[in-house]
Amino acid sequence: LRRRGIYLLPKLFTTAALFAGFYAIVQAMNQRYDIAAMAILVAMVLDGLDGRVARMTRTQSEFGAQYDSLSDMVSFGAAPALVMYEWALKGLGRFGWIAAFVYCAGAALRLARFNVNLEVVDNGFFQRLPSPAGAALVAGFVWLVQDNKIPVDEYRLPWIAAFVALYTGLTMVSNVPFYSFKDINFRRAVPFWAILLVVLAFVLVSFDPPIVLFVLFWAYGLSGYVMWFVRR
Repeated sequence: LRRRGIYLLPKLFTTAALFAGFYAIVQAMNQRYDIAAMAILVAMVLDGLDGRVARMTRTQSEFGAQYDSLSDMVSFGAAPALVMYEWALKGLGRFGWIAAFVYCAGAALRLARFNVNLEVVDNGFFQRLPSPAGAALVAGFVWLVQDNKIPVDEYRLPWIAAFVALYTGLTMVSNVPFYSFKDINFRRAVPFWAILLVVLAFVLVSFDPPIVLFVLFWAYGLSGYVMWFVRR
């Protein structure tokens, strides 16, 4: 009988994403919320790479899909909820942990529905906000406030943080469509101006990463409702 094994290369990216999510939780416990937010964003990048690497190297497997889903639950479900709670929601008492739980439960339900509907969803759009994008909304908000050294107890930030957690958690279980970017083919030749746009994007992000990424994340987080309204 041939021994059964697993493909190592995509699992390295998945494990790295899992580590980044766990590291975010540890840094939140140490009250280093900016580092925790950046770790969640790193996990988001690594999560986007593991699937592409698996498809490019033809190393997809059922084990990899399940491992990736469990890693996503830690990095994009538990970690953002705990970071947000430790950072701003703790002072709101019962409402604070309820808002954090709504986000965490929304991420879990989103991942479960994605796994069971993997064969029937439209490849052009996600039918509800993806959990990495939801984590980016939370992490981007935390990073923006921390980088600008805004005190959490000013400008009603705990209530704004609660709104962010509730909005993201509920959007992840809605039926609002979000563009998936799966139809982008990196092997296809592109016009020269496309390279210029990539260079411009890097310049804009490097100018002030917390602000630029916050705007980009929330533009995507609101785009589904705009698209849904236009279709209606």
